[in-house]
Parts: sequence; C-alpha cells; structure tokens
Amino acid sequence: MASFPFPAPDTVFAAANGMAMLGWIALAASPARASWAGTARRFAGRVVPVLLAIVYVALFVRNGMADGGYGSLAEVRRLFAVPELLAAGWLHYLAFDLFVGAWIAERVAALGLPHLVLLPLLVLTFLFGPAGLLAFVTVQATVKWWRQRASDATPAAA
Repeated sequence: MASFPFPAPDTVFAAANGMAMLGWIALAASPARASWAGTARRFAGRVVPVLLAIVYVALFVRNGMADGGYGSLAEVRRLFAVPELLAAGWLHYLAFDLFVGAWIAERVAALGLPHLVLLPLLVLTFLFGPAGLLAFVTVQATVKWWRQRASDATPAAA
C-alpha cells in the first residue's frame, strides 16, 4: 500500500458530492439546443467522472483492499468498513451515475425529445441510478416504436 498524504474520507466525500452536483446541475440547466449544451454534457459526462475516477483509484492505491473483497457480501462489508474505501465506493456511484446521466442527456437530445422529458430521467438517475437507466430505455423504446408506427402509417409518395 502506498503511503502519501490524502484528505480525510469525510473531506473527499463532501468535495466529490459538490463536484458531482455541479455536473448534475449542468445537465439539468442545459436544454439540447442551448449553445452550451455540448460543453455541459462533456463536463458532466467526461470531466467530472474522470476526476472522480482519479480520486477513486488513489484511495485504492493508498488503502489496498484492506481485509475485504468482492467475492461475497461479507467481503464487501469488510471492504466498506474502511472509511477511505467506503468513500471510494461512494465515488464509484457518483462517477457512474453521472456518466449514465450525461449519456441519457445525449441520447434524449439525439432523439429530439423536449428537455422536460429529460429532467425526470435525470432525477431518477441521480437518486436511483439503474431505475433512471431503465426509465430512459423504456422512453427510448416507446419513442422508436411510436415513430416506426407513424412511419408505417404514412402513405408512400406517388
């Protein structure tokens, strides 16, 4: 295990939460047609998750796996009993949920859907990660099905 100075886990937690929140606000405040929307999605979906990933890796380099692991729920419990690794676990959630939220924002924009469709998907992803992803996949499938149905019903031009 590497030994180098590092902020306390509570400090890492608070700073990471603030950084992730900036990403979520950027997504929510950036309708697809806004001139800054692409920059906001890159910031939220690439810059912030990469910064969180750097801190995540540093926490594991500094602390190793402690007495834990991923082979059983008991091993995960021991891993997260170490405050630094619990903070790393939280950064994992923050980084991946924000990455998924930005991906959803990109896909909603590509589908040409209104920003008001995106907002509840972002809230769901922010609060309940996989539920937001599931909601988006459902919206996407419904839109594609509806558009295909409308296309099939349109008479061919003579």
